[in-house]
Amino acid sequence: MSAKRRKTQLELSFDGKGRGEAPKLQSRVEAHMAVNSSESPASTGSIMEEVLNGENLRKAYKRVRANKGSPGVDGMSVDELKEYLKENWPETRRLLLEGEYKVQPVKRVKIPKPNGGMRNLGIPTVMDRFVQQAIAQVLQKYFEPTFSEYSYGFRPGRSAHQAIKQAQEYIEAGHEYVVDTDIEKFFDGVNHDRLMSKLAKRIEDKRVLKVIRKFLQSGVMDEGLVSPTTKGTPQGGSLSPLLSNIVLDELDEELEKRGHKFVRYADDCNIYVKSERAGHRVMSSVGKYIERKLKLKLNRTKSAVATVWERDYLGFGFLKGKKKKALRKVSEKSVKRFKERIRELTRRTKLNMRQIVKKIAEYVIGWIGYYGYCETQSTLRDLEAWIRRRLRCLIWKQWKQGNIYRRLRREGIGIGQAWNIASGRHGQWRASRSKAMSKMFPNDFFREMGLPKMKTRNDA
Repeated sequence: MSAKRRKTQLELSFDGKGRGEAPKLQSRVEAHMAVNSSESPASTGSIMEEVLNGENLRKAYKRVRANKGSPGVDGMSVDELKEYLKENWPETRRLLLEGEYKVQPVKRVKIPKPNGGMRNLGIPTVMDRFVQQAIAQVLQKYFEPTFSEYSYGFRPGRSAHQAIKQAQEYIEAGHEYVVDTDIEKFFDGVNHDRLMSKLAKRIEDKRVLKVIRKFLQSGVMDEGLVSPTTKGTPQGGSLSPLLSNIVLDELDEELEKRGHKFVRYADDCNIYVKSERAGHRVMSSVGKYIERKLKLKLNRTKSAVATVWERDYLGFGFLKGKKKKALRKVSEKSVKRFKERIRELTRRTKLNMRQIVKKIAEYVIGWIGYYGYCETQSTLRDLEAWIRRRLRCLIWKQWKQGNIYRRLRREGIGIGQAWNIASGRHGQWRASRSKAMSKMFPNDFFREMGLPKMKTRNDA
């Protein structure tokens, strides 16, 4: 590395400012050779200088600011990071260059899983998140080109929708059985020594390796007590997504060697085969590889061999279409969680109807951004109608009985029908579906309030 380039990398000012056919093994070798060539900084042992490059640090700072997040064990918020760096960066940079940077324990936070149970998150301090982000950005340049073509999670330019599309292509090619593997508590079970060994094969800079191990072994603070961490990569850190792909890339490579049709998104890996018998054979052999070679544990209860029509993947499922077409659908579990959230937003509240619709719209827009990739417009149409019915039911509950009766009569509803609806004789939910309520509060009424139209989108 030239002295001029090294000087440029050390300068710092803080202002806050295709998927193709299955890859051949040779392509992996070529990719490894490219990133480890004489021109690659990974071969010079000076990656820490790349990490401390001013532009890389500014990018990391912006990413940490954008991600926001809760304070770690030291209580520092994201908004306080800029001032902290102004006062402490020279010393922090020195410690990083000398391999003596001190990592603080992560704060244990538990959040509910979509399918029940609780997930442990480890929240690093804001400063540690900043350093992790800076390291992750640099390491990604060396590992990303060598990752599998069929790995889609936590990678630039790749998405869950692309993973779903790839699975759909396998199914339409006749692979109608899936080996659905579930690695038990993957992020908590990663073997540190195996991970560091893989990193050391590609990264020569001992300072970078040393600080990564410190992050892995930083410990966890839970209710004021710090417990050591001997395995796992804490979910919540900026490095964990990249490290997870580095660990599971070994699985990808093995599946490619065996010629399997697979899709992996983070630790969700599905293998597609043509028969149930083949599926059980693959489950047995791959399960042994995961446990014996990768030192991870396969969840035998959640893992399964089944037809693709019976299993969900990343919130989607598949329906049989015409001419061997597989149609993407929103999974039943995803629909159930959607309705649960809408129910929360439409329970009796002090907010007025326009405010409630605004909150619903914010949720629906985000939900459609992901699940609109389905190919079953009827599902979305039914959900939209169900939301309007919930809103009509809420109006019915909030209005006084006399007001409902008089409004119905003004709309030309007969005395008997108006009284039955207003008195709740047939139940509130049934009343909300009546033609009278739909006439009083038509679809355009909610559209004018901002309720978005739910429709499919195809842009993976």
